[in-house]
Amino acid sequence: MESTRDIKGRIKSVTNIQQITKAMKMVAAARLRKAEEKANGSRPYAEKIGELLRRASSVTPGFTSPLLREGKVKKVGYLVISADKGLAGAYNSNVMKQTMHEISGKDRSTYALYVCGKQGRNYLKFRGYDLDSYHFGFSDKPQAQDSIDVAKEMVDYFVKEEVDEVYIIYTRFITALRQQVQVEKLLPVQNPADADKEAENGQLPSEEPYMFLPDAATVLSKLLPEYVQVQVYNAMLQSAASELGSRMAAMSAATDNATERIADLNLTYNKARQAQVTNEISEIVGGAAALE
Repeated sequence: MESTRDIKGRIKSVTNIQQITKAMKMVAAARLRKAEEKANGSRPYAEKIGELLRRASSVTPGFTSPLLREGKVKKVGYLVISADKGLAGAYNSNVMKQTMHEISGKDRSTYALYVCGKQGRNYLKFRGYDLDSYHFGFSDKPQAQDSIDVAKEMVDYFVKEEVDEVYIIYTRFITALRQQVQVEKLLPVQNPADADKEAENGQLPSEEPYMFLPDAATVLSKLLPEYVQVQVYNAMLQSAASELGSRMAAMSAATDNATERIADLNLTYNKARQAQVTNEISEIVGGAAALE
């Protein structure tokens, strides 16, 4: 059996860890509320951009744009959004498992890897994968400028025909305890449905047509890059909320486990102390008996 001194040292170590995990849980919970608000707040804007795209395309038949280019797919780009830090449960591993599922068995010349987050980079580098692009420093607090930079880079790769499609792999936030990895096509932008089909589906409100200045084609050409940026920003916000939610849940479980471990160690300490006291009493009684 361990000495009482060793057991007390272990209790102190676990207590220190418990304090750290409890603090991390509280920080993640506080930041999660803000991240969730930002993730939910971006949806109306994204929906309005999509509505404007549909309306503008409905009055510009035959409109063409490099972002709508379609053809034979020879090379696919994957924009992977992971975390900069660990201690977030299965958040990073789930994203990377999905990434490996997408690229497994494919020739390296048929895909490109664009990674956001140190954890994703470390995961792929450890397994011998080279990255075509790497960004970090904003996984749990993305700003609009971060998404603008990444979206512009993706658009440049696509327009220059370095890749024929771009997919974004991120984690959609559902609740603090539930997140889901998503794979969505970012480029080429899907051709918006025509006005007749939308009217049949009841997707457009019955109101007067929009007036586009200087013209719908010009507005549409400006909206397409904006739409890509909004999709990237939304994915970043969803991932940030998912990361914080996973970290909060992981630190909560770690704190609970530490509490249980401390209780077990205290019981072990009490048993060891009791055995030590019993042994000392036995030695005293034996010594007294020897003197008689």
